Amino acid sequence: MLKKSRSLLVLIAILMAMVIAPVSAAPAERQVTELKIFWAQWPPADYLQEIGNRYEAETGIKVTVIQEPWGSFYDKMSVEWAAQGDAYDMVVGDSQWLGQGAEQGHYVELTDFMVENDIIDTVTPATLKYYGEFPANSGRYWAYPTEGEAVGWAYRKDRFEDPEEMAAFEEQYGYPLAPPETFEQLRDIAEFFYRPDENVYGVGVYTQKDYDGMIMGYENVMFSWGVDWQDADNQVIGVVNSDRAVEALEFYKELYSFAPPGTNNAFYTEMNSVFVNGQATMVMNYFAFLPDLLNAEKNPYADVTGFFSGPTGPYGDRYVALGGQGMSVLNYISDERKQASLDFIKWFASDDVQQQWADVGGYTCNIGVLESEEFLSNTPYNRAFAESMTFVKDFWNIPVYGELLEPAQRYINAYVVGDVGTAKEALDGMAVEQHEILVDAGVIEE
Repeated sequence: MLKKSRSLLVLIAILMAMVIAPVSAAPAERQVTELKIFWAQWPPADYLQEIGNRYEAETGIKVTVIQEPWGSFYDKMSVEWAAQGDAYDMVVGDSQWLGQGAEQGHYVELTDFMVENDIIDTVTPATLKYYGEFPANSGRYWAYPTEGEAVGWAYRKDRFEDPEEMAAFEEQYGYPLAPPETFEQLRDIAEFFYRPDENVYGVGVYTQKDYDGMIMGYENVMFSWGVDWQDADNQVIGVVNSDRAVEALEFYKELYSFAPPGTNNAFYTEMNSVFVNGQATMVMNYFAFLPDLLNAEKNPYADVTGFFSGPTGPYGDRYVALGGQGMSVLNYISDERKQASLDFIKWFASDDVQQQWADVGGYTCNIGVLESEEFLSNTPYNRAFAESMTFVKDFWNIPVYGELLEPAQRYINAYVVGDVGTAKEALDGMAVEQHEILVDAGVIEE
């Protein structure tokens, strides 16, 4: 009787296991109920939360976008990296973080995932290169291009289209007044509208001495003069201080001479300010901050504000400074959470969701969306944005990028704003210090 009871119990246990087994063997993503994405505190993060809410509605997996002010965004992430913490599943990190994230083991490599799911073919090559690839030209990817961003330009259409201004400009410069196609034309227009006695100025450019403001402005000229931060062997001497680089820096300083007063430490906030107060005829600014210029409550010239993408340099090169971020999976979370994160990125990268991302205000890098007439005609600046996403360039993305950035900011700001020395002297000093940093980091040999 006891044997029969035990046999019966065993049979019951087996049957129960057969019923329970399918639940315990459920796909990994079903075991994850929430995904946490870390990003800086700004409107695109709000847009991502809206997209995340749609993911929850479709899958039942909650998506929480945790925002941190820009000033402490990197610091908080680096602390989490150092602790090998699992507070976040993904991070929408700056492009310059790629080298550190990859080399120090903080990011999951996404190469096979992106290739197998054909994701690499859905975004513009330039954004894939600068938001996702490390090392350069390696074909290895660590982030999905998420928030496209670049420096664009806003201008006062009423001034450009005023018949008297148009006639006077053409008489002085010999060609029609119109949004500039070259930097030389931009310079002429800036000079033409430089009228300090009337409180009217030609152009506003980035000059902020902290972090990367000055460099994000100078790069638009530097790259368009055919200058890079390094050659194929990562050498900087003779590259960042070449003859063309000197020309580019001198040109940037000349543009600054046509800027409104009070822009000696200016970044995106100041650019919009001098535009809406009526002083600046043209300003550079990241596309993320241009929507405010179409808001009549913020900009009294909203109905006469136009936009254009970066002009071409004197040798035929045309580039704009890259901003924006890519989405990476953090390496210290469980395998289940990694898989659930990959599932989210695959969903987010689909054409339909990327169209939704653009509709809510995100700056997509998806080729199909960027080329669609729906996107191009949706706002007055979308066409310039889409165009810019095909010729963006970026700063170094290796782990010592911050060390390389500091002398660049210091020397270039001192020359442009502080009127210290010559362009050649500034770039020579910067080159020597960057060379030493690269040697110390083992990137190049002495």
